[in-house]
Amino acid sequence: MEELRNMIREVPDFPKPGINFYDITTLLKDPKGLRRTLNHMTGHYNDTDIDTIIGIESRGFIFAVPMAQHLGTGFVPVRKPGKLPHVTASATYELEYGTDTLEIHRDAIGDGHKVLIVDDLLATGGTAKACADLVKEVGGDIVGLAFLCELTFLGGREKLDGYDVHSLIKYDD
Repeated sequence: MEELRNMIREVPDFPKPGINFYDITTLLKDPKGLRRTLNHMTGHYNDTDIDTIIGIESRGFIFAVPMAQHLGTGFVPVRKPGKLPHVTASATYELEYGTDTLEIHRDAIGDGHKVLIVDDLLATGGTAKACADLVKEVGGDIVGLAFLCELTFLGGREKLDGYDVHSLIKYDD
């Protein structure tokens, strides 16, 4: 994973002083790096029974769609409010400076469907936990949560206690 980690650009003091931003666009533009990333993220679930892969807006879509294609599952987007045209369920969660909301179509997942949630980054865990709550609300069973990167020092994994959490690249500080 060190080779993939080295393809991610670190931008200090973005979006504000003291924050180190991990820019995955440098990894995404590299064909071999992108292929290896998708192979590793998907490979962890090759022997897992999955009906649907959820992608969290917006960078989660980048990974979730090809993973769904590879694993032979459906794809369902979880979006910000007002982006989905049919009846939705929503979950509001805390951010560092306020709140945010995610939505899913109420009919997107069947009762008992086995669901894998995918996003680019696990930080504080608020977004992923809200998504997991939505999946449960509409009847899905979560088989795991997959991330490209995890900022372990922010403790997001603790909010997902009881779930299989898989992240390729971990940043410890």
